[in-house]
Amino acid sequence: MSTQTQQPVTIYMEANPNPNSLKFATNQMLVPEGDSFDFPSIEDTAQAPLAEILFKKEYVDRVFYMSNFITVTKKPEYEWVEIQNDVKDTIKEFLESGKRVIELQAKDLFEETNTSENAELEEQIKNILDEYIKPAVEQDGGAISFHSYEKDTQRVNLLLQGACSGCPSSTITLKAGIENLLKRMLPNDVKEVQAEGV
Repeated sequence: MSTQTQQPVTIYMEANPNPNSLKFATNQMLVPEGDSFDFPSIEDTAQAPLAEILFKKEYVDRVFYMSNFITVTKKPEYEWVEIQNDVKDTIKEFLESGKRVIELQAKDLFEETNTSENAELEEQIKNILDEYIKPAVEQDGGAISFHSYEKDTQRVNLLLQGACSGCPSSTITLKAGIENLLKRMLPNDVKEVQAEGV
């Protein structure tokens, strides 16, 4: 038994617009600020022991980590009322063991330098997303990140993760919210916004 005193783990659940996702927020940071990790299947969990444990439950469809929360997406045939406490207890037990939710390698901590011809515009798009979109989306247990920009069509491609992935209202958020905002702020550069890998 370690003599190091560990802060008791508190977890609370928050619903979000995606009926198949539930956000499990904790009283401690799980991954570095600004980083997010999306696990669409158990094959993606090699460095994520908690996600791997969760995927072994027959009702888990997707796992997402960010800041101090984990968003779990269930398979549609299950009801949250039947499984939410099991998910909560599994997360709490894992965190209380003192293990890390993700095994980060030093090389994973450094971002690649953007050398594309659209680097300046892409940086503007990322800054707009960071300032206006990300905080609201994170409140709902999800994340939206920049994927690519197509100059010829003036299309911005975004990645939807966590609760945003497969959420019925994500299309509305994408078109009515993000697309309108980017078109208003960058009228000469953005005509359309599209989601990748939903």
